[in-house]
Amino acid sequence: MTKKERYQFVIDYFSVHMPEPETELVYDNPYQLLVAVILSAQCTDKRVNMTTPFIFEKYPDIESLSQATAENVFPLIKSISYPNNKSKHLVGMAQKVLNDFNGEIPMTVNELITLPGVGRKTANVITSVVEKQPNMAVDTHVFRVSKRIGLVSPKASTPLAVEKELVKNMDASLIHKAHHWLILHGRYICIARNPKCRECGLQQACLWFQRIVKQ
Repeated sequence: MTKKERYQFVIDYFSVHMPEPETELVYDNPYQLLVAVILSAQCTDKRVNMTTPFIFEKYPDIESLSQATAENVFPLIKSISYPNNKSKHLVGMAQKVLNDFNGEIPMTVNELITLPGVGRKTANVITSVVEKQPNMAVDTHVFRVSKRIGLVSPKASTPLAVEKELVKNMDASLIHKAHHWLILHGRYICIARNPKCRECGLQQACLWFQRIVKQ
């Protein structure tokens, strides 16, 4: 199977089995999504979703969060990983959005990465989820799954390298979906340890299955 055929197989499979994938983070608007994604770094979506209602109740918008202090926010997110840093990031993010972007969450990657707590992955998530921009966020799941299947070269050793290969080989209209396809597949099937290869619908296209599992 050529790389082009492998991509097509994966796209066809997910188009049937996961036609409208969505983030598992719970949010109502770009502000809430940005807060949730900042909190989700090295933390599960489940834990974030248990925490954000308390934040949004006390700080329902950018302006109210910008007036808080890290000490105010910390008790609300202390069950999240790295709460000290994230408390500072959330307040700093809100203040910068208010001061530099008139209180509106910016919707370009270059603008978003100027915000405290926002790196390229987070910026790609925000723009692809909110506006369906063709941006591929590469987290540990996307990195692992894309390399196991064989969608990217073994030489792609960084998230940015993986991102560039995936974007290069996919139609722009599908990239915002593919981001979720790979994350969810990695979260529930192609898990880091003991992947569930025997129940995976991508066996025919997956290099990992062909080389490692199938004997």
